[in-house]
Amino acid sequence: MHEDGFIGRIEWAMAGRPLPGQDVSGDRCLVLDLGTGAGLFAVLDGLGHGAAAAEAVDRATRVLAENRTEPLDVLMVLCHRAMSDTRGAAVTLALFGAEETQWLSVGNVESHVLTASPTGPQVSATVLQSGGIVGYRLPALLQPQTVPVRPGDLLLMSTDGVEMEPGQGVDLAKSTAEIVQELLNRHAKDTDDALVLAARVRGVSNGITQREVS
Repeated sequence: MHEDGFIGRIEWAMAGRPLPGQDVSGDRCLVLDLGTGAGLFAVLDGLGHGAAAAEAVDRATRVLAENRTEPLDVLMVLCHRAMSDTRGAAVTLALFGAEETQWLSVGNVESHVLTASPTGPQVSATVLQSGGIVGYRLPALLQPQTVPVRPGDLLLMSTDGVEMEPGQGVDLAKSTAEIVQELLNRHAKDTDDALVLAARVRGVSNGITQREVS
């Protein structure tokens, strides 16, 4: 599965696939336009795989879409309630804009900001992953972090079905669509669902047609 598009100047793309031999993936992403030049990016990894994992994350994505303007901690609690009688999921939420990212993570969905350097992509920020399972047990304190970003920095999010070092194999000169597909092809494990999401703020003149997203 593959999706890509623009939210204003934010170029984004997702690539994912179910566990080999399965038809349904329990890994899901959601990209929502907030109407402010920023986007809400969510990556969810339902426990296990298959239909039961997919049901859990589908409930959460519906809640996120209906409440997109709420603060991240409120959104996490709403996801928790929506998945209370399911397997639950690991969830990372990120508000990504031209100058900063605010993010919140429960479970093991990785999220990093990569920035260009003379020696290649460098990790400038990593989300703090709080222990717990959304839908089963939330941490006592849900505290979003805010980190600075600048145009060209890459927000990279991935489920634990993608096994790589932060920044490994990333060519920032390529489009986000190319980046996520290459990372999925190279680093997806054969024992789990897998999903990679990438986003970055482009300059005003990028020569790429913008697409609408939900």
